[in-house]
Amino acid sequence: MTALVIAEHDNHSIRPATLNTVAAALLCDAQVHVLVAGHNAGAAAAQAAQIAGVAKVLHAEGAGLEHGLAENVAAQVLAIVGGGATYSHIIFAATAGGKNIAPRVAARLDVGQVSEVTKVISADTFERPIYAGSAIATVQATDAVKVLTVRATGFDAVAATGGSAPVEVVAAAAASESVAFLGSEIAASERPELTAAKIIVSGGRALGSSEKFNEVITPLADKLGAAMGASRAAVDAGYAPNDWQVGQTGKIVAPQLYIACGISGAIQHLAGMKDSKVIVAINKDPEAPIFSVADFGLEADLFVAVPELVAAL
Repeated sequence: MTALVIAEHDNHSIRPATLNTVAAALLCDAQVHVLVAGHNAGAAAAQAAQIAGVAKVLHAEGAGLEHGLAENVAAQVLAIVGGGATYSHIIFAATAGGKNIAPRVAARLDVGQVSEVTKVISADTFERPIYAGSAIATVQATDAVKVLTVRATGFDAVAATGGSAPVEVVAAAAASESVAFLGSEIAASERPELTAAKIIVSGGRALGSSEKFNEVITPLADKLGAAMGASRAAVDAGYAPNDWQVGQTGKIVAPQLYIACGISGAIQHLAGMKDSKVIVAINKDPEAPIFSVADFGLEADLFVAVPELVAAL
């Protein structure tokens, strides 16, 4: 069996989620090929070739692939699969990009898709969360080709170096005429990217305002070199930007340390962070659900406790 992993990259370097996706592919008892579809993405392809466990890198170069448009990347995957290559698994990271491309590939191949895989039991059997993570479903895929999206938080990343896979250049598929890239607005930040951060400090609605959010949460994040996150309630109230939202409808994270300040722990939020290695909760409500998943809980007023913690660091 051979699995095709669709690399996440920015045309210059491979994104961390790809390493977790390769780890999931290896658990399928399959030889792993990685597709790097981009424009002027030779450096990313060379980096993919160094990933431990990768047997081959397929490098597709085309102007239509530069921005990762789902229609064009899906067409590239289908061109490879339809060009005589036989793959038992086509695997994407369960990121915004992967979730956009995978259904198109599955639909065109007329196979089912297994989404948000968190554990590989065997080559055709997987675990995935349902009901916002309150239950785990075991799913057996009987299609000849398994199309999967995998949660990076469910798999330990393979080593980014140590491999020496050959890079094979493949013809770029024709770009779709129905879509065009018009532009993007990317927020620049010196903080770690939320889904890749080792430490995350998150705030909830209890902070009361965006000013208080920044006044209380920012100093702690600065001290720890952490990324900043927020509950959906805090984002909806305008205390924090959308891209900080952690939860089922936000970003799924699993850092080494997650500090939740004034977050009650609604199931939507827990679904996005309960796989964190160490969870610290600060909340003055002793009945807050966040304490049920916390490794360390502090029943206290966050406006007092957090500044004291910052002073002690």
